[in-house]
Amino acid sequence: MTGLSHVGEDGRARMVDVTDKTPTDRTAVAAGFLRCLPETLDQLRAGTAPKGAVIETAELAGIMAAKRTAELIPLCHNLPLSKAAVTIAIDEALPGLRVTSEIRTHAVTGVEMEALTAVSVACLTLFDMLKAVDRTMTIGGIEVTAKTGGKSGSW
Repeated sequence: MTGLSHVGEDGRARMVDVTDKTPTDRTAVAAGFLRCLPETLDQLRAGTAPKGAVIETAELAGIMAAKRTAELIPLCHNLPLSKAAVTIAIDEALPGLRVTSEIRTHAVTGVEMEALTAVSVACLTLFDMLKAVDRTMTIGGIEVTAKTGGKSGSW
């Protein structure tokens, strides 16, 4: 099991010791989507979805989730976030909603998990708020699309 940073020599899970790492500016961007019926998008545009301000609520849920990532993902470090932004946009071609997050920190480890968590929870919130009008929805494509900072550099 050598080479796995979250596994000790005894084979047990452990949190990676980042004590000696130097803090750097770090950013991660993630994206995903919720595919739905065109009629569902019509309700969103008209503001007639039964649960109210769907997009705004899902954006807020994503931000809140990013801040709590360490509580949700085992062995994930608790990081001081300096930016947590979630943007949701209607995409007629999908049809559905594109969800993007950008997370920033000045810390000793990256914020990829926070960016992924933000997108995931925003998509789940969209699903929850729209399930009464569209039971065909699917969530997908959740991925890190960019990252800066740290020893591994940018990608």
